[in-house]
Amino acid sequence: MQSVGAAWWGIFHDTQEGDRYLEIFLVSSWAEHLRQHERQTQFDRKIEQRLRSYLLSDPEVRHLIYAHSRE
Repeated sequence: MQSVGAAWWGIFHDTQEGDRYLEIFLVSSWAEHLRQHERQTQFDRKIEQRLRSYLLSDPEVRHLIYAHSRE
């Protein structure tokens, strides 16, 4: 994983499902996540559209929030 605009970013390959990849962005807060959407440039959108043209279907987007332990 490497540091980018997010706190961390990485791409993981699912070894049980060879055609599945998981891209993870870790940001400091939900507000920061929303700011990233607002900062997307036209160039970013063009690249995303080009990448999606190589996919058979739209990627599944999920939002996971850190769950603090009660210990």
